[in-house]
Amino acid sequence: MIRKISAICMVLLCLQAAAQISNAKVTFERKTNLYKKFKNEQTRRWIKEEDKIKIDYFELFVTDTFSLFKPVESELRENYAWATSKNSVYQDLKNKKSYTVKMIWGEELHLTDTLRKRIWHISESTRKIAGYTCRKAIWHANDSTRIYAWFSYDLVPSTGPESFNGLPGLVLGLATEDGGVVYFAKKVEILKPEPVNFVLPKKKKIYSVEALKKQLTEEYGKEKWFNEMLHENFVLW
Repeated sequence: MIRKISAICMVLLCLQAAAQISNAKVTFERKTNLYKKFKNEQTRRWIKEEDKIKIDYFELFVTDTFSLFKPVESELRENYAWATSKNSVYQDLKNKKSYTVKMIWGEELHLTDTLRKRIWHISESTRKIAGYTCRKAIWHANDSTRIYAWFSYDLVPSTGPESFNGLPGLVLGLATEDGGVVYFAKKVEILKPEPVNFVLPKKKKIYSVEALKKQLTEEYGKEKWFNEMLHENFVLW
């Protein structure tokens, strides 16, 4: 009887391990409500009601040690391209390091940092995303801002869109509390990404995150829009 129970346990463990996925490519759709992002009447004069939701697409390549989140390039003309940012984020999960390429005021900036640590509160709430059952988690960015994430235990790499990580599974959904910015996986492909996807771009000038924040604060810290720019580029994502 003991041998039978042991055999059954081994089979169950093997099935569980087989069900968990370490390598994948995930296609994300991001919806940004420009009226919520730019909260002033002037924005409504620039952007028509029917154009207030801006949609961008991204790809996330993952293995058990690396991830790359990057925008999907398109040859089509993009309306309001200036209204949203498109970061590329490399995460070295084993060595807990990140490399980010940001566009700030039209300039491509390269940054290195350690992986961000966030304190997550995992709830009992679940939903299906791209065919996977996901558990909801909440991160309090500050006293007034919360981020919701939905992760799947079936996809084991602890990573996700932008710089997000630290949950016991891959993040397939991400949203600000007011719904102003929402990322959802549209497709998950089970494949092993080519190693070339994780080769860092070459750039002579590479900043640490703190060094760039200090430089921007010294140059633009007194401007009215500065805190909002800092929040969008360095607090949330």
